[in-house]
Amino acid sequence: MGTLQFGISTSCYYPLLTEEAVRRLVEAGIDCAEIFINSDSELSGSCFAEMRRILAAGRTKVLSLHPFTSGLEPLLFFSEYERRFLDGVEYYKRFFHAAAELGARYLVIHGDKSEDPATEGRYLDRYYRLNQAARSFGVMLAQENVSRCRGRSPEFLAHMKAALGDDAVFVLDFKQARRAGVDYRQLLRLLGTSIVHLHISDWAGAEDCLPVGKGSMDFPALLKDLENAGYAGGVILELYRRNYGGYEELLASYDYMKRLAAQG
Repeated sequence: MGTLQFGISTSCYYPLLTEEAVRRLVEAGIDCAEIFINSDSELSGSCFAEMRRILAAGRTKVLSLHPFTSGLEPLLFFSEYERRFLDGVEYYKRFFHAAAELGARYLVIHGDKSEDPATEGRYLDRYYRLNQAARSFGVMLAQENVSRCRGRSPEFLAHMKAALGDDAVFVLDFKQARRAGVDYRQLLRLLGTSIVHLHISDWAGAEDCLPVGKGSMDFPALLKDLENAGYAGGVILELYRRNYGGYEELLASYDYMKRLAAQG
């Protein structure tokens, strides 16, 4: 199995200020992180400088950046209005620049909500062009399988991979797969080594987003599935604040994953 990198998303700490969430991860010695940018002012200036300073003082590596504008992506990038797409690309260059400055390789994208087959060609064209802008900063878009978006469909994601080749890489989010009624193993089979990043959480009954080790997920079996798929990348805990109690549960979940991976 490739080397797995275990970490925590700053989104787990929301609504704590992003730089304070970064500080908690660094002080806890977390190996890696995804940074969720919650506000435009966090992309530059004093907030961004503080994040960089905190990261430089520790050993936590930033793997990915997640924009707060995910919900606007259908409007910005995938409508019929080309001028808005071009403006959106210029705006997202701020995220690409921030990701590059923090050492992140990927910018997570939710994409379009529409599943209209008639718009698929436009989606692939716009995605490719936006990704070319990201690549100019040394960053790549990473398409997430969000249940309310086009990426909920394994068939669409497989088509996207075939159509875009190396310009299509993916974030596999376990809770989003469950919400879409998709077995994560199907996505591993279809997308293979094009999956470059994981958002992980546990589940139990109707609760589909729990700390790892607090639900019914067979984590050793998951590790074997990742090994069989040749996965090597980030395994990032991503929970909503309502899905756990104290912050110590995040660290316990992280330690649980690392311990079982070391035993395997």
